[in-house]
Amino acid sequence: MSGGATAYVAHDPRRAHGMERSIAHAGPASKRIVTGYGFWIFLLSDMVMFSCFFASYAVLRGQTAGGPSGAQLFDLKNVAVETGCLLLSSFTCGLASIAADVRNKALFQLAMAITCVLGLAFLSIEGREFAGLVARGAGPSRSAFLSAFFTLVGCHGVHVSAGILWLLTMMAQVFAKGFRADIQRRFLCFALFWHALDIIWVAVFSVVYLLGSAA
Repeated sequence: MSGGATAYVAHDPRRAHGMERSIAHAGPASKRIVTGYGFWIFLLSDMVMFSCFFASYAVLRGQTAGGPSGAQLFDLKNVAVETGCLLLSSFTCGLASIAADVRNKALFQLAMAITCVLGLAFLSIEGREFAGLVARGAGPSRSAFLSAFFTLVGCHGVHVSAGILWLLTMMAQVFAKGFRADIQRRFLCFALFWHALDIIWVAVFSVVYLLGSAA
């Protein structure tokens, strides 16, 4: 800085104070931001895995080996109810996020409990669908199409199951320890995970069920 500029800053307290504030705000990001950013990277790696499953399904959906196709197997009414349960659970998870921000334990536990019930309803409908397909002789070993279908949809179901276990853990931690900073960061990761599962399911519903039934 030149001598004139130095003198200007020295004789202008407001400008000097602004520079001090800029320097004070510089530095490492908070743990919450770092945790959220790191978990987004994990979710992107999960998206890559699901992208591979989607690509495999797209290639194999016509390989029925003389067996039933999606148009003959899928019941869109049940899938619509299943989809509604999962999308509504995303809304209640958002309510839990709001409750965590304002530190309202009662609303948090209620919203998380409803999210859990909706997630279990989703898994119940999916489990009955799988059992019905196997009972009709349309198990994953029947054709390449069904192998790809069970792998893609089943992998998403496993993720939802893991999310419910994580959800119950978060409820227990908040009940026992309250909204500590570390618990808030864990809940942030859980919320990102749960919403990502909804996004993936919308793709599954569109690509697998809607297009499959139309075909």
